[in-house]
Amino acid sequence: MPRWLPRAMLLALVLVGLFKLADWAFHQLIDLFVMLIVSFFLSLALEPAVDRMAARGMRRGLGTFLVFVTVALAIVGFLAALGTLLVDQVAKIAGDLPHLVDGLIHWVNRTFHQDLSLDELRRRLLKDSGSIETYAQQAADNVWGVSSTLIGGLFQAFTVGLFTFYFTADGPRVRRTVCSLLPPAMQGEVLRAWEIALAKTGGYLYSRALLAVVSAAAHWIMFAALDLPYSAALAVWVGVMSQFVPTIGTYLAGALPVLVALTVQPVDALWVLAFVVVYQQIENYLLHPRITARTVDVHPAVAFGSVIAGAALLGAVGALIAIPAAATLQGFVGTYVRRYEVATDPRIDRGEQRREARRERRRQTARRLRSMVGAGPDREE
Repeated sequence: MPRWLPRAMLLALVLVGLFKLADWAFHQLIDLFVMLIVSFFLSLALEPAVDRMAARGMRRGLGTFLVFVTVALAIVGFLAALGTLLVDQVAKIAGDLPHLVDGLIHWVNRTFHQDLSLDELRRRLLKDSGSIETYAQQAADNVWGVSSTLIGGLFQAFTVGLFTFYFTADGPRVRRTVCSLLPPAMQGEVLRAWEIALAKTGGYLYSRALLAVVSAAAHWIMFAALDLPYSAALAVWVGVMSQFVPTIGTYLAGALPVLVALTVQPVDALWVLAFVVVYQQIENYLLHPRITARTVDVHPAVAFGSVIAGAALLGAVGALIAIPAAATLQGFVGTYVRRYEVATDPRIDRGEQRREARRERRRQTARRLRSMVGAGPDREE
């Protein structure tokens, strides 16, 4: 046996053992890594506001606390409004349930030529009481699982909030610590990349928040004029869902107020649908270009693809941070990747004249809208 072979075998065993240990440690700490990533992106979104307060002489800890309180109040208000709407609708359905059951029985008897009655259904339910007890026992057992999941989620939310607070309040110290581990030649590039991430992530989220506020205010005025129940909660739902859920958020946002309007007056549902469609066009051609002029405008296809990729990698958390991550990556590409001018070529620009004509018509529509709201002199998009 060669002298080097035992040492090589021992070294191979040590390397395999270290790999197994690192793999085990990574899987044990993957939840912590995910929470750190989420906290980092949240701190990128909150730090611009804290920086403005710090520039005016306020301590960063106090500024971070005020920003946290504002965000927490907004989230609690949104959940409370939706919770009130949900409880009211469930109570209404529970109150109308006997009439709904009677209507369903009459429809079944008329359609399928049956002779069912409410008393017969009650006897069948009592006959199958053993199955009902089994389902109730399973539901009671699942309560413990739901409770443990809820407690775990609250602990994770507290952990994310704590890390976010420290990352935001100690932002300059964190950057100084990271740069102290790098040679001077790389420190400037790291700080430049960090600033891009701050500008793009914070700018994207702030622009979306402003669009959500404008959308909620406009829809609240419309819903209040139609005298829809819980018009404020429905308006907040439309504003948040249409801005923070990519691609399908607009359809989800408009579906709920349309359904609520159908329960009150069917013709109101048509008015709600028409207003949602018209407001979406005004937002696309008038509000959105102006508000996002200084931020990254993520293409809908890129946003949808990033959400799918984020959900595949990190689940629901990845879906939430996917669009800010895509905005940051787009900012990096626009800064560091060099682009070249492409000459006009019929193999590329097929139908360009027709598309240019459509774009010109859209510009004219936007000019007319701006002139109607008194936006000042026309400017090219």
